[in-house]
Amino acid sequence: MFNFGLLQKVRNLSFCAAAFSITSFCQANEFASHPDYNNFKAKTMQTYGLSGEQVDWAMNGSRNLPNIINIMNRPGESKPWYEYKTNFLSEGTIQRGVRFRNQYADTLNRAEQQFGVPQAIILGILGVETGYGSNKGSFITRDALATLGFGYPRRAQYFQDELGALIAWSYKDGVSTNSIVGSYAGAVGYPQFMPSNISKFGVDYDGNGHIDLRNSAVDAIGSIANYLAQHGWQRNQPIGFLARYTGNNPDAIIAKDLTQPVPYGSIKNLGIAPLNPIVKIDDLDLVNVIQLQDNYGPIYYITYPNFQVITTYNKSRMYATALWLLGTEIVSR
Repeated sequence: MFNFGLLQKVRNLSFCAAAFSITSFCQANEFASHPDYNNFKAKTMQTYGLSGEQVDWAMNGSRNLPNIINIMNRPGESKPWYEYKTNFLSEGTIQRGVRFRNQYADTLNRAEQQFGVPQAIILGILGVETGYGSNKGSFITRDALATLGFGYPRRAQYFQDELGALIAWSYKDGVSTNSIVGSYAGAVGYPQFMPSNISKFGVDYDGNGHIDLRNSAVDAIGSIANYLAQHGWQRNQPIGFLARYTGNNPDAIIAKDLTQPVPYGSIKNLGIAPLNPIVKIDDLDLVNVIQLQDNYGPIYYITYPNFQVITTYNKSRMYATALWLLGTEIVSR
């Protein structure tokens, strides 16, 4: 005879197990109760064609990392140029770059020919970003992006969108979200691409059918070159020249917006000229002037649009100058 009481006990046990599972899931995803979580999930589902279960599963185990907020709130680049450049222009970094160049010479040549981006710039970015792969970051990227997306109001939507891109990429790539590590701001791999840029600019440059910026230096080289080319790199055009300024009002010549260069002829009479007298700049060349603080006072560069393209990778003028000088030194060795 069928035991109804036993059935009821089984049902109760099943319900308790389900409730425990749900509770465990909610505890595991520290962002599930955030007021913006459901909107984030809905947008990710709509943008990438994922189910709610897929988004939740990818977020399972995610943890809030409050120290990242503290890092983000620190003032950026408070060091002057003469201190900042020592972080990247050390002999150790240069030697590491030389070894990397020698190891991947064929790939660097191929990328330069295909995309028009000089090897020096590719090498400079790889050196400044991760020391040629020696320091790709140790934060779980999902947790870093979630912490910023749900706890850093100033740029919350940006980081939520990057988190959605990471989840979509993890399903496409067949990797678990908790296995992907990178910087505190969510950048990944040799070139420190944000997740949304992997699908936009990543290149399978080693031809194995898989874009892998975490482990393939070859893919990283092609992807950096493609990124800069897509952002307007001008093949066979200069980046800039060290300059001499003899005027007394530098604010009149220093560029406020690198995306708005001016004809050199409109500023040359204000006391700015190439430091090397052999360098000739046409009056119609569109240029900017930047100023950096060196040990003995300000120094100046006359920069071309290619310098501005570098700043799309990181808007800092010191960053762009550091990688340019680093890469130039490496290829000269």
